[in-house]
Amino acid sequence: MSQTIQPDVGVAWHGADVSVSEVVAALSEIRRKFAIEEAGDSEHPHPRNTVMTLVAVVAGESEERRAEDACRTISEHHPAQAIVIREHAQMSGGDMEGWITTDVAHPQTARPFMCEIVRLHVRGALGEHLAALVDPLLVSGVPTYLWWVGTPPFETHEFQDALRICDALVVDSAHFSEPHRAFLGLANLQATAHKRLGIGDFQWSRLRPWRESVAQFFSPADRRPLLSGINEVGMDYAGEGRGNRIAAAMMTGWLSSALGWKLQKATAGSGGIVVAQYIVDGWRPVAVNLRSVPKEHLAAGELNAVRIAGSSGGMTFRLTVERDPERGHGDILNEKKQPLLRPGGDDEAGLELSSRRAEFHRKNHGVLDQIPVGLPPEETRPKHSVVFTRERRRPDSTQVLLTKIELGENPPLRHVQQIEDQDEVALLLDVLSSETIDPVFVRSLSAAAELVRTF
Repeated sequence: MSQTIQPDVGVAWHGADVSVSEVVAALSEIRRKFAIEEAGDSEHPHPRNTVMTLVAVVAGESEERRAEDACRTISEHHPAQAIVIREHAQMSGGDMEGWITTDVAHPQTARPFMCEIVRLHVRGALGEHLAALVDPLLVSGVPTYLWWVGTPPFETHEFQDALRICDALVVDSAHFSEPHRAFLGLANLQATAHKRLGIGDFQWSRLRPWRESVAQFFSPADRRPLLSGINEVGMDYAGEGRGNRIAAAMMTGWLSSALGWKLQKATAGSGGIVVAQYIVDGWRPVAVNLRSVPKEHLAAGELNAVRIAGSSGGMTFRLTVERDPERGHGDILNEKKQPLLRPGGDDEAGLELSSRRAEFHRKNHGVLDQIPVGLPPEETRPKHSVVFTRERRRPDSTQVLLTKIELGENPPLRHVQQIEDQDEVALLLDVLSSETIDPVFVRSLSAAAELVRTF
């Protein structure tokens, strides 16, 4: 096991009104000194260890702070070079000001390594000189990720030039300004950018729990034939504007591209309703309906529910995946258990999770008796089922997915899962840990853009 000790952090260099060559020279000198100090008098300097270069482009102070914190968190565990570039129109004293911050980590089972965060403030529009700024600072032989924290200027020639020096572009389409137009600009990169360019989207990572829940329903061998029997798909999302339909369109694109559906027509109505018609196998129709639902606790554009229905081999089926299911009394538990498991509210998802914990305690009473803890058996056995209400879903939490499965005349099946909190660092790590080019995302993005163009 390897454990990273708290890294040493400090500003190793700062310069005002500097050129790129001066930044490169300062960076080379910092690396040289670290190599000599780390090797000592008895060894030759060791080769520098770097797995990637992460370039973050920001537009303001808050974005700069977020990007720098994310880069530092990642570099504590992965040897990397990070470059944070900020457009600073009001900067005085020259065209560029730079800082170099070094983080030295000391793993228990490996040699210390140093990660640099190069922070640059530049005057003027970033897209005009991004390639010239970044190229001299890159480390050869490792992938370069361009993380554009805001909305990239997809339509500019200078932005296309910047992409030529990068292996992948990382964005968050959920935070685009003018999301409808910007999302189509993102999709168009597949045709205009170089063929080796990968694209990573935080929106795609947020949809992972939804995609996994749907895929798990069809994963058993006896349910595979149901894929060819899908005839209806419905999705609920928060917010009414067409820019809020991007996540739903991405889920639709994932399904349609994987199952060979062809879009025939789509119309958008009032209230955020979209009706799309697909065909499969050249004749069988599949109806896809998107609708806006009032969910004040969800951010605009977030998915609230996915419903898939159809029939195959004379059996009907319906799959429903719902986020933050409606709270209310249900018949999951009998009346004797409900008073014990309702101290924090009446939501069925929380009750089901609590019921599982109570059942676990009941079934393991005998096991507890056998544990040699030096206490009499009657003292090791709980007097009653213990359920910690703090582990249940809080009334303001949206981190619960409820899956309902209906197969023919069989009783409905339910599954409740708690999804992990998806902060910016976790989403960035998910993108960086994937392949530079994700073919599933590429085809889903293309299919989603085809649907978005009809809104």
